Amino acid sequence: MFSRILFACLFLGLCRAGSSLSCRWMDHKFRQHSENSLELVDRMANNSTNSTEDAEVKDTVAFPHDLYKQASKASAEDKLAFTVQVLDEMAALFEEDHSSVASWEENTVEDFVNVVTQQADGLRSCLGSHDQKKKNTKLNMYFKRLSRHILKKMSHSAEAWELISSEIKTHLMRVDQLVSSLLTTN
Repeated sequence: MFSRILFACLFLGLCRAGSSLSCRWMDHKFRQHSENSLELVDRMANNSTNSTEDAEVKDTVAFPHDLYKQASKASAEDKLAFTVQVLDEMAALFEEDHSSVASWEENTVEDFVNVVTQQADGLRSCLGSHDQKKKNTKLNMYFKRLSRHILKKMSHSAEAWELISSEIKTHLMRVDQLVSSLLTTN
């Protein structure tokens, strides 16, 4: 009987150690990086032209609330994989031409891309052997639509980047919620 209890404890301990929920990076660094990325996006928004939003253009790319709802119900590993993809897609979006936004300091944009990339890399390290190549195609298409229907149609203008930074801030808050849900279950 005692050996069965010992075996069960060891098995649970090993499973827990191999789980993404025990990832030290996520436990110690994610919150800091999340706060930094939100601060940087706010700094970019505060330095923008604050022009009126083009509601017609913004409505062509609806925020993917349904994808976040699905992700919130997924396994811990799938939540992390989804979050990593969101962060990777955001970094790629901000690597597009943002030179028309004269009020954005190049260092702030570079810092944002670096922080988001570090966040993605840190969470990726938590995934271990989980299939990281499997991408959410709907999420990928959403970010492509942001690029095509907002940035390109609006010629990468300051107004287009304002719309993008608003969307990105919402994504940052949602991925923070996703990962925080994993931290609170620890």
